[in-house]
Amino acid sequence: MLNPNGTVTLNINEAGIATISFYHPAQNSLPAALLNELTAQIEIAGNEARTRVIVLKSEGDRTFCAGASFDEILQIKDKEAGAIFFSGFARAINACRKSSKIIIARIQGKAVGGGVGLAAAADYCLATEAASIKLSELAIGIGPFVISPAVTRKVGLPAFSQLTIRASDFQSAQWAKDKGLYNEVYADISSLDAAVDTLAEKLASYHPEALAGLKQILWEGTEDWDRLLHERAAISGELVLSEFTQHALQSFLSAKK
Repeated sequence: MLNPNGTVTLNINEAGIATISFYHPAQNSLPAALLNELTAQIEIAGNEARTRVIVLKSEGDRTFCAGASFDEILQIKDKEAGAIFFSGFARAINACRKSSKIIIARIQGKAVGGGVGLAAAADYCLATEAASIKLSELAIGIGPFVISPAVTRKVGLPAFSQLTIRASDFQSAQWAKDKGLYNEVYADISSLDAAVDTLAEKLASYHPEALAGLKQILWEGTEDWDRLLHERAAISGELVLSEFTQHALQSFLSAKK
């Protein structure tokens, strides 16, 4: 029976492939507790001597990740609590960035908001044609401030601007590939899984120190992100208290019922 509060699992096989999988019944959204556990497992996998490469994935055959929990956002009552809440994705992105291991993201379905940030925090993304993306933050009165450095680093400022301003529109998986967020796109999940397995096995066979050196090169110039992303979290934490955002969130949740 699936846990209604969600789960995060870590499995390291004999080849040194560490698979981190998360699940939540609300379209694989990430409430704070689940996001903190995901961050912890990324750090554990990265620090484990057996690990050669990390595969980040979610469960199910639909949404990869719907981002933050709107129900939890509505419970934020002050700026401090808001900053702490939005720092959750900051910690997850920084855990990916600072891991010495290459991280492959398996994106089987739609990614929204923070889910796009997770994809951008990986070193290499494989996706299906169903894995469209959207940054919906402006539509609910905030902005993708925490994830913007990671997303912009992958797709560039013009594409990030399009994603942000077109807050109600999904962009296709092919669009995400053309802009650099996804590296490879496959017709279906079975093809995706075969490609992820093949790539992970190849990477796991390479020299660990060479992979660690590559990881450092890939993330050059991001050394200030511990400070930057938490500053961005504070911006979102303050905006979420506004009457505009509270009303927008209530309207969004009511429309889903």
